[in-house]
Amino acid sequence: MKTKKNEKTWHEDHSESLNFGQKLADKVANGMGSWSFIVIQTILVVVWMSLNVIGFVSHWDVYPFILLNLLFSTQAAYAAPIIMMAQNRQSERDRAHAEADYQTNVDAKEEIEALQIKLDKIEVEKLDKIITMLEEMKSKTHINLPPQ
Repeated sequence: MKTKKNEKTWHEDHSESLNFGQKLADKVANGMGSWSFIVIQTILVVVWMSLNVIGFVSHWDVYPFILLNLLFSTQAAYAAPIIMMAQNRQSERDRAHAEADYQTNVDAKEEIEALQIKLDKIEVEKLDKIITMLEEMKSKTHINLPPQ
C-alpha cells in the first residue's frame, strides 16, 4: 500500500531492480510452467512422432526418435537452471516482502503506542477536569462529597 504519491511499493522496487537476463528467465520459467506450454509441447511431440511414423516423404527421426530425445535433453538442460534462477528470485521477492511487512508492522506498532499515550493523556485531562468541576460544585453548593 502506498503512503505517499511518489513512494513505490516493494514489488515495484524489486521489479525495477531486475536486469534483462533475470526478467527473461522469469518469463521463460512462467511460460514453461503453464498449461499452454504443456499442451503446445504435447501437440508438437504427437505431430513429430506421427510424421516420422507415417512420413510419406521422409523419416528424419525414425523410431526410437533419437533426435526428439536429444531435443528434450537439451530443453531440460536449459530449463532446469532457468527455473532455479526464477525460484531464487521468488525467494528474494518473498524475503523483500516479509521485510516490508515487518517494517509496516513496526511502524504501525509505534503509531499505536503513540496514539495510546495521547489517549491516556486525554483521559487523564478529562478526569482532572471532572474532578475540578466537582470540587467547584462542592464549594458552591456545599455538598458533602466523600474524600478522595
